[in-house]
Amino acid sequence: MSDHRNLVSDRSPFLSFVLILITVFIGFVVVGPLLGFAVGSQIYDGNLLNDLQTGSDNPGFFLAGMVVQGIAAFVGLVVFPVMHIRFLEHKSLSPFFPDQPKLGQILLAVVFLGVAFLVAISPISEWNSVMHFPESMKAFETWAREKEDMAAKITESLTHFSSLSDVMLALLVIAVLPGVGEELVFRGMIQRELWRSSQNIHLAIWTSAFIFSAIHIQFFGFFPRLLLGALFGYVYYWSDNLWVPIFAHFVNNAMGVVGIYMSQQKLTELNMEDNTAAPWPLVLVGVVATAGLSYFIWNHYRQNPPNVKDFSGSSVLPHQDPLV
Repeated sequence: MSDHRNLVSDRSPFLSFVLILITVFIGFVVVGPLLGFAVGSQIYDGNLLNDLQTGSDNPGFFLAGMVVQGIAAFVGLVVFPVMHIRFLEHKSLSPFFPDQPKLGQILLAVVFLGVAFLVAISPISEWNSVMHFPESMKAFETWAREKEDMAAKITESLTHFSSLSDVMLALLVIAVLPGVGEELVFRGMIQRELWRSSQNIHLAIWTSAFIFSAIHIQFFGFFPRLLLGALFGYVYYWSDNLWVPIFAHFVNNAMGVVGIYMSQQKLTELNMEDNTAAPWPLVLVGVVATAGLSYFIWNHYRQNPPNVKDFSGSSVLPHQDPLV
């Protein structure tokens, strides 16, 4: 990211942060779900409210569930944040997406980085999925495991694909909308304000990643999601282009959707819902590839520093060193 002049808000960092949280809460927790439920109820023959909490094998649940989830994500993570930036802060969206040389090359590197990173952190994913809390936190562990099991049932219902059109809809709702919306909110808005507040980009990246992971309320996948959020944060900081973390996020989610479909069609024996760690030699390859690809992306932007305009339209000098 360029410097503190490249800001979404002219308000104090604390007030800006609070207003962002309020915007997202109203859009994603209140308005979006209510609107999605209102539309979904019109196309579903069943108790949608109950089935959204438990999952269902009702043939119409997939479409209704996708409609609810898609509208909630679009309204809460795209429409409301864009309205926040344009009408509350009176800023332009264009600085999020500057023209940059060789962007296609970077996005291709991001594809390989996403695959390598998932392999590299697979031991952490396995450990997190079976972790146990101290006896003093037994009640919390029980509650968290119940939430995880409930989420797994709903996910299973929403990833039972009967056709390619189901897969395309799932890619839109599970990969495209979260990729755009969550990166706009957590990296484009929250990470910027945390950096402005703390004056420490690393603290801002990891705090934003922590919030990003915690808000999913899935504690047995907390740490790999935290690491993914940090990865998205760093590639955004290096590139100063929101397309880069958006694409990284999309690739991560899309691999899950496509992998599940291929498994259901018996096209692969790989189970995307299995948290078992990859063999250690493969993990080592993943770690080395992650480091190499991260260095490639960082070095590209060191050699070609982001040169963008700030959110008021003024020119902003590029980084001297986009890593620190």
